[in-house]
Amino acid sequence: MSGYGHKRQWMVRVLLALITYHLSLITSTAQDEPEYRMEVGAGVGLQAYQGDLNGSIVKGMKPMGALVAKYKLNPRMAWGAQLAFGGLKGSSRNVETWYPGLNEQPVSFSTSLTNFDVRYEYNFWPFGTGQEYLGARPLTPFMALGAGMTFASVKDNGSVTALTAVLGCGVKYKLRQRLNLTLEWMVHFTGTDKLDGLKDPYGIKSSGLFKNNDGFTTLQLSLTYDLWAKCKTCHNDL
Repeated sequence: MSGYGHKRQWMVRVLLALITYHLSLITSTAQDEPEYRMEVGAGVGLQAYQGDLNGSIVKGMKPMGALVAKYKLNPRMAWGAQLAFGGLKGSSRNVETWYPGLNEQPVSFSTSLTNFDVRYEYNFWPFGTGQEYLGARPLTPFMALGAGMTFASVKDNGSVTALTAVLGCGVKYKLRQRLNLTLEWMVHFTGTDKLDGLKDPYGIKSSGLFKNNDGFTTLQLSLTYDLWAKCKTCHNDL
């Protein structure tokens, strides 16, 4: 073999050695930080009533707060639970739809709201710093789907309890290794038409759990902290 052939073979070996060494560094770096199973924290935001007296997703927003907990199945999926407190308000004044009796004698309402839901979250990209899970990103959009219960107290009209379906999306950002910031927009479909104190303003009965019923939207910013480090060697412990 010529000297050129020996030189080329030597360069290929050196290059392969460098690539192998670099990959080993990446793998070891990706294991420097632990993965965490849980997130706990709180959120603040705005709620808007959706029903017979309002068709806008931003009109009449009121402040809300929430306690948040999540169990991470993996960097792409998580189960979340949330207990939120807030309120809704609305009025038949300036409503474009005509309702018997309401346009001549406008009514308004104020509702205190407590909502608990459990949701499944799917991240479009693996979420993390990249040090605990190879390929994870500190910023990812996500979507959520869930169900829960809504407890409402309507001023001068008593209380209401209803099943709720939740659907929405958002963005997650990794502020620090164990600190997460989430901005989300969720739509809550309830199984009641009484969040505004009115039931069937047209006097026409409807069937179906969520058909022609009231709901509300939430725009929420949450801050959570990672807990419960996942053991990386437990699978070797016998």
